[in-house]
Order: sequence, then C-alpha cells, then structure tokens
Amino acid sequence: MTNEFLSLDELTDKHGEFLVKLARMSVEEWVNFGRRIPTPSNAPKVLYKKAGAFVTLNIRLNEHEELRGCIGTLYPVQPLIDTVIDRAIDAATNDPRFPPVSPDELNKIIVEVSVLSPPKLVQVNNPEEYLEKIVIGRDGLIIEWKGFAGTLLPQVPVEFGWNVEEFLQNLCMKAGLPPNWWRRKDVKIYAYQARIWKEETPKGKVKRVELKPKRD
Repeated sequence: MTNEFLSLDELTDKHGEFLVKLARMSVEEWVNFGRRIPTPSNAPKVLYKKAGAFVTLNIRLNEHEELRGCIGTLYPVQPLIDTVIDRAIDAATNDPRFPPVSPDELNKIIVEVSVLSPPKLVQVNNPEEYLEKIVIGRDGLIIEWKGFAGTLLPQVPVEFGWNVEEFLQNLCMKAGLPPNWWRRKDVKIYAYQARIWKEETPKGKVKRVELKPKRD
C-alpha cells in the first residue's frame, strides 16, 4: 500500500495486460460466486499507486460489440489495483443502464480498462475557447454545473466520429443538461487523459488501444 499517485507514463503494456486480466477475474468471481477477489500481493509495485480508472464491458454479438456496463472512479482515491477490482464488479452488476451480467454471458464479454490521469480544469475566458483547447483522441471530459455532472472517456468521441462541439454536446446530455449548456460561463469542464487496454476477443489477447489525437 502506498500514498503515491500514479503517472500514466509509468505504465507498460505488461501492466495493462495484468489489469485487464485482473478485471476479468474480478467479474467472473463475483458473477459466479458473489465474492470479491483478494487484492493481489504479488502485482507490479507501480499498480499499488493511486489512480482513477474505468472498467468497460462490451458484449460480442455476431460481428459487432455492444456496451454491457461501464463504471469508474475519476480521481486517484485508492490504489489502482483496488480501483480496477471494485469498478470491474460495479460494471458487471451496478450499471443502472443494464441488468447484472449473468454467468452465461461471461464467454461473450470483452473487458477494457482505462487508467486515468487526474482531471484538470480547462481554463477559458470564453466558452468558445473549448473548441480550440480540447483535442479529440487525447482528452476525456467532465462537466459540472450546480449538482449536475457527467463524464465521457477519450475513446468515446473517437468511436462515434464526433468533432469537439459534438463531444461537448453529448457530454452535456450525459449529465442531464441541454446540449449547448457548455457555452454557459458558470459551467466547469475538466479534462483528463487515459491509457487503455482491451481484450481483442472474449478472454483473448490484450492489446493497447491507441487513440490518434485529432484537432478539428
């Protein structure tokens, strides 16, 4: 256990593979037996540093994937290794958009882990500056306004082919706000980056997901 915070640059693909396999083990143990796996004592030391992370579960249907659950922790409040275990269980059982994952779905699930940098406020004098400061494929975003909040991971606008304005509009809607609410001066928008690893197939090889930063 450590109070140190993780830098994304410390992570290698071997660390990413470890985390994805850990997330899968966590899901399978909970779905099959209702137990949380113990925190491993033999993991690479860097994984005991604190970091935010999201675990995403997609289900393979024929030749395409559909979201099956996604829950995460945005801020570095506990060791990364525990964040991944706990959020994997939550993604499988506590995403309000979906029923809990069933045992017969486990062989169709593709596991993805996104490790996050600490969010930082995007400083602007005019909200239109967001269009220049936010980069698709680099930034995940958080919006906050008077008790409303929402986030979208950096891979989301890439997957949907959004530009920055569309990214901001969908971020607003994720938070339950009108699409153009990001233009209000009393809205706060935070950006973070991620390292992402994902199974190529259910229980298959783990690969790093490379996002290519793109400005409008």
